[in-house]
Amino acid sequence: MPRIAIYPGTFDPLTNGHVSILNRGLRVFDKVICALAVNIRKTPLFTVEERAELIKMSFPDDRVEVDTFDGLLVEYARSRNVPVILRGLRAISDFEYELQMANMNRKLDDEIDTVFMMTEESDFYVSSSLVKEVARFGGKLEGVVPAHVEQKLIEKFSK
Repeated sequence: MPRIAIYPGTFDPLTNGHVSILNRGLRVFDKVICALAVNIRKTPLFTVEERAELIKMSFPDDRVEVDTFDGLLVEYARSRNVPVILRGLRAISDFEYELQMANMNRKLDDEIDTVFMMTEESDFYVSSSLVKEVARFGGKLEGVVPAHVEQKLIEKFSK
């Protein structure tokens, strides 16, 4: 039976931290489903379709599937018959939030486990929100996001 994990997030935009977690996830799992959350509480810069395309450009590997979901993550995992959620951690503040989420998910479905991976030391300070702010003011993002993501950010903010 293949080992499959779901790596959920908004990925608005995809950062090198996300890329690192996904690459490392592929060393542990046979397949990773990058599940784009359609979060009604957030107003994303990129559409779901744009975010999916940026991920696919970064991972043309058939072991990475890009999908979308809304609602409860455990319901989505159950519908896909995937028992593992992959999450990245940057700092202690991430851990507190992620621990709450993992415990709630486990309460909702004790057959689904969460696996945490620490972000690379070089990426621990990077967040999608910070990337958008730097891009909005024309700052350099080399080494923070994949080159094609940087180009799309430049296009978005030059309009």
